[in-house]
Amino acid sequence: MGNVAMAIDDKLKRQFQPVRLAVEDESSQHHGHAGWREGGETHFRVEIVSPAFEGQSRVARQRLVYAALKDEFAAGLHALALTTLTPAEDARRS
Repeated sequence: MGNVAMAIDDKLKRQFQPVRLAVEDESSQHHGHAGWREGGETHFRVEIVSPAFEGQSRVARQRLVYAALKDEFAAGLHALALTTLTPAEDARRS
């Protein structure tokens, strides 16, 4: 896991105490696209399941995640593909 991925993982764990968190670097799939840079760590897929999302809209949840990662965006993180679920929503998906 690279430095940006580790920072994302650490910050989201501390902020949201997720019951499940997956952080996947998809930068290689975006070679030549906006925001891509050599070495990757610019485009991530994040799936986070947390009770902290109870009562929050999808947009509000995503805003919370983006706010938690503002320093990473300032340092070159370009894009997140986010799935934000409550434990109950995640259980219904299974």
